[in-house]
Amino acid sequence: MLYAAKTLEGHKLDSLDGGIGSVKEFYFDDQHWIVRYLVADTGNWLPGRQVLISPYALVAVNTEAYKDQIEVNLTRKQIEDGPSLSSDRPVSQQFEDNYYGYYGWPMYWTGPYTWGYERNLVRDRTKWKKSTEIKKTWNHHLRSTHEVSGYHIHATDGEIGHVEDFIIDDNTWTIRYLLINTLNWWPGKKVLVSPQWIERVSWDESKVFINLSRDVIKQSPEYTEDFLLTRDYEIGLHRHYNRKGYWIDELEAV
Repeated sequence: MLYAAKTLEGHKLDSLDGGIGSVKEFYFDDQHWIVRYLVADTGNWLPGRQVLISPYALVAVNTEAYKDQIEVNLTRKQIEDGPSLSSDRPVSQQFEDNYYGYYGWPMYWTGPYTWGYERNLVRDRTKWKKSTEIKKTWNHHLRSTHEVSGYHIHATDGEIGHVEDFIIDDNTWTIRYLLINTLNWWPGKKVLVSPQWIERVSWDESKVFINLSRDVIKQSPEYTEDFLLTRDYEIGLHRHYNRKGYWIDELEAV
């Protein structure tokens, strides 16, 4: 399903043997726009540490009966004994090397695809492609959903608003859409834009540039939080922008 990042924030995190805290935010890579880590707020359990959970360990989002929880396929001891990262330090390549080595997961930056040597997120260890190459094949930078919220969005003919939220697919942990608040242009209207339609991002200036006109974006289907993101809505959205749906690309890649 598709969830807004801010909706997931605060969800309880349940490990194999008990709670470990709640969702604080997400780190995504700025090339594929895929969540690489969920950042956990562990309260007083592991003070002073950033506790990062890879999508490899995120089993399911549960919103039934107001549980609002995410299942994590790790024990509390595994997390406690894992590589430690100070809460005020950025995620370094050395930390990621140690982190993925500790858990034994495929390193996503050592292959040509979004998940290393896999096009999609594969949690079944028996199906992982083996490789003896452990080298960085593409440069990635991790961005925080909190940090990028508020970035200004620029169409081909001017600014249209700012990033308010991110729509995340909990099956692949891909960021499917940026939720754009156009408050200063069309009061009250919110629209969705796919990261695939982004021309470039100026991280230094906190600006996102999209190769679409303001009028085209203005006429796009409005997004409201009153309904779930259905496939019919997505089809209409992609049809409006004359873009092929990501679900078609992923089926063709299988």
